[in-house]
Amino acid sequence: MLIFPNCKINLGLNIIGKRADGYHNIETVFYPVQINDVLEIIPADEFTFSTSGLTIEGNADDNLCVKAYSLLKKDLPQLPQVNILLHKAIPTGAGLGGGSADAAFTLMLLNEKFQLNLSTRQLLGYASQLGSDCAFFIINKPCFASGRGEILEEIDTDLSAYSFILVHPNIHISTSWAFSQLNIPGKNFSVKEIIVQPIFSWKEKLKNDFEEPAFNKYPELKKIKEKFYDSGALYASMTGSGSSIFGIFEKNNIPSISFEKDFSVFTIK
Repeated sequence: MLIFPNCKINLGLNIIGKRADGYHNIETVFYPVQINDVLEIIPADEFTFSTSGLTIEGNADDNLCVKAYSLLKKDLPQLPQVNILLHKAIPTGAGLGGGSADAAFTLMLLNEKFQLNLSTRQLLGYASQLGSDCAFFIINKPCFASGRGEILEEIDTDLSAYSFILVHPNIHISTSWAFSQLNIPGKNFSVKEIIVQPIFSWKEKLKNDFEEPAFNKYPELKKIKEKFYDSGALYASMTGSGSSIFGIFEKNNIPSISFEKDFSVFTIK
C-alpha cells in the first residue's frame, strides 16, 4: 500500500516565549503543500526500513518512521513486522516538516492497513509524542497552531486560488541554533488575526521571527525573498526555522525566475 506524505509551510511564525520544559510557545498557521514523499509499508518476517531519493542524514533507527512504528508496536504487540520503504522528495532540514509528515503518515497507514481501529484523537496523541508538528499532518488541513505547535485549531484559510513557488537553497539551518539566536520581544499582533485579512496586507504584517537571524547569517536567503517580491509575489516568507523560502502568486501570473543552479525549486499551481 502506497501513501504520499505532503509537506507544510508556515504562514507567520511568532515565538511567544520559552517554557519551563525548555520548549518555546509559538503561534503560526500550518498550511499543507503538495510536495510529496512516497511511503510504502509491506508485511514482512522481520522489521526493515529503507530509503531512496534524497539522502537522509543520521542513523536509520532515529528516523521518525521507525519511531512511529515502534510507538504503536509498544502498545499494540499484535502489530505485524513490516518493511517500510520511504522515497524522499521533500528536502530535509528545510522548514517543511517532511520528517514529521512521514511519521504521521506512517501512523495513519499502519492504522488503515492493519485495521487497528485507532481514532483520530488517538492518532493525534501518538503523533504529538513524535514531534511538535507531527500532529498537524494527522489533520492535514490549514490550522492555527499554538503551544509547541501541537495545539491545533482548523481554520478556513484557502489559498487554492493562488500558485506557489518554493525554493530550497540547500542550506541546512539547525533548529536549536535558530532558537538560540532569537530576541523575543512582546507581541502586539496575532497571526490568527492577520491571517483573515486580505493577502496583500500580509507583506507588512505577517512575520516569521526566524527570518532575521537566518538572513543575517545567510544573506542569499533574503535575496530569494526579495526576488519573489520583485517578480510580483503577493506574499513571500521563509518557512519554519528555514531555509526554504516560498512566494505566493496570482494563479495565472507565475513568473519565470532564475535561481542558483544548486537550488531546488518547486512550483505548485
